[in-house]
Amino acid sequence: MKSKMTIKRRKAVLGYSFVLPWIIGFLLLTAFPFFYSVYLSLSSVKISPTGIQTTWVGLKNYFDIFTKDVNFSKILIESVVFVVLSTPMIVVASLIVAMLLNGKFRGRAFFRAIFFLPVIIISGPVMSELMTNQAAQIVDPSNYIIYRFFMTLPSAVSAPVLYIFDNLVLILWFSGVQIIIFLAGLQKIDTSIYEAASIDGASSWQVFWKIVLPFLKPLALVNAIYTIVEMAAFPTNKINTTITDKMFEMGNVYSTSAAMSWIYFMVEFLLLGLVFLILKEKQKKEGAK
Repeated sequence: MKSKMTIKRRKAVLGYSFVLPWIIGFLLLTAFPFFYSVYLSLSSVKISPTGIQTTWVGLKNYFDIFTKDVNFSKILIESVVFVVLSTPMIVVASLIVAMLLNGKFRGRAFFRAIFFLPVIIISGPVMSELMTNQAAQIVDPSNYIIYRFFMTLPSAVSAPVLYIFDNLVLILWFSGVQIIIFLAGLQKIDTSIYEAASIDGASSWQVFWKIVLPFLKPLALVNAIYTIVEMAAFPTNKINTTITDKMFEMGNVYSTSAAMSWIYFMVEFLLLGLVFLILKEKQKKEGAK
């Protein structure tokens, strides 16, 4: 007798089939170094002619990082603040650009390619070199009147706006993938919904808040998670360069950097969990009216 599979189970099987290659790759290539780094962070590591020698020290490396390294806590806070400030700005900027590119105008395919181009060419060593040479500051916002106007306002009001101006190029560089995701979501909204809203007399602002934004909320969650991971793992991020520099430090080979990386991972994991709680879809209870 042929077994019947529910639609929900069928979708689950299809989803797992897409994830399966990543799971296999993780188990074969990443699982061992992943868990081995945990072991190194809890050990004292020494390099000898016969290989790596480890001595179990428990949480000593973690305590030493916060008690003996005076710079790590400051760098960690700065990196987290950078990610926290950059993520909403990149997500909002990508949403605005996606809505503009979703309009019907001549040459829109060209402009879509322009905004996605940095994702292809500005990655890895190229982006690192540009960041090192301050290429993101090629546009000096302090030359404009609006920038000087916000400088005169209280810091509580001016700080977020000035941060956007100072990092405008960087925000656009990191918005390519997010723009494509939002654009795909906008194109999935049925035009009949817009027509019905127009007949009911809804304004553009009401259409955005009542139709567009609720529909794109799951994609906003995806983009926020992607942006946090991208910004946190970027090579020129100060915390990442600090961890790399500590890898071959005399007397603390691998162990200190492994402990630092896991501390940073836990902080970013908590940040991801907070974003998930804020943006996740609230499921309605069955039978609720």
